[in-house]
Amino acid sequence: MAALSALNDNDLVESQPSLPELFYLRRGLSQPGGKLPLFDLDGQAIAPEVVQACRDKGWAEPWFNNPLKPDWLVCKLTEAGRRLAASA
Repeated sequence: MAALSALNDNDLVESQPSLPELFYLRRGLSQPGGKLPLFDLDGQAIAPEVVQACRDKGWAEPWFNNPLKPDWLVCKLTEAGRRLAASA
């Protein structure tokens, strides 16, 4: 039975996102490949705590490393993140 539950990702969405997390995730819905933004609509960097919380909850995952800005974490939506952002 453990093998079957490992295929179920419902456990990843264990809480509701905060408003900043939801805004961050929703921006990925309209981007190719679900790319999540580095900056908000006012041009300010997305808070690292928001990015990390979404990663920890399984809603976002690293996409690639930026060699010009290695401290910038470029992420994309996971399937769980896409479902959450589309339904919330």
